[in-house]
Amino acid sequence: MQPEKIAKAASHWLARADIRRVLEGASRLGYAARGLVYLGLGVIVLLAASDVTPRAQGAKAMLAAWAAWPLGLVLVGAVAAGLLGFALWRALQAVFDADQHGASPKGVVVRIGQAISGLIYGGLGLWALELLDAFEDVGEADEEQAARGAAATVLALPYGEVLLLLAGAVMLGVGVGNIVQGLVQDFAKRLRCDDRLCRWVVPMAKVGYAARGLATLPAGLFLIQAGLEARSRDAHSWGGALQALEAQPFGSWMLGLVALGLIAFGLFGFVEARFRHIRPSLELTS
Repeated sequence: MQPEKIAKAASHWLARADIRRVLEGASRLGYAARGLVYLGLGVIVLLAASDVTPRAQGAKAMLAAWAAWPLGLVLVGAVAAGLLGFALWRALQAVFDADQHGASPKGVVVRIGQAISGLIYGGLGLWALELLDAFEDVGEADEEQAARGAAATVLALPYGEVLLLLAGAVMLGVGVGNIVQGLVQDFAKRLRCDDRLCRWVVPMAKVGYAARGLATLPAGLFLIQAGLEARSRDAHSWGGALQALEAQPFGSWMLGLVALGLIAFGLFGFVEARFRHIRPSLELTS
């Protein structure tokens, strides 16, 4: 079928579809895709902690490895679609307050965090789409080189050291925010599940969010070090920063615990995909 006919058929279908159900379906697919990404990351980090694989990897390297599997591009395409759907849901949460956080200072901070999250997952989804290009090199992504190259580019800008310090501080803030969320958030309010299921999944969510926060802190600290020393080689990717953690005393144990927490976060993503309250009842859909 020609692209013009596909676009016309898609437009006709969207015109007849219930936009609320479309948004809800895209959002649920997004939570599942995010869960799959973190489940894969947790497994890779756990294998690295057990010395089964050489080192921990980030999301881009993981998706590139998946793309090389039989039918891997199909999997990557589904993840890309899900991540883009999740980015759309984050936009609705941030701009239209779909979760009803309000305009209080706390609510505004939460919505800004949702907007940043949407940009991150949307960017990852677009990057995953590039892997679907038949001429794209789907070999393992060199995330360490990319991280140091990005840091060098920032350092070349006016006040580059300050910009790197700010970027590191933002990452630390995101990490601490996830840890606090894991400690204090009432995750049962988000879900349409009975008490028996909630007793299982709420601790999973708390562990998962705390682990995701802990996994973010090392990369933020390395960025701050790169800014303070004005050396791009001090910057590390997410996976490289976690790998550096393994070199510390009891590092393998710490890395293993973080990995189990990331797996818990990934599994909770599937729970959210099925049971989360999603209310796209917005002016945009009316």
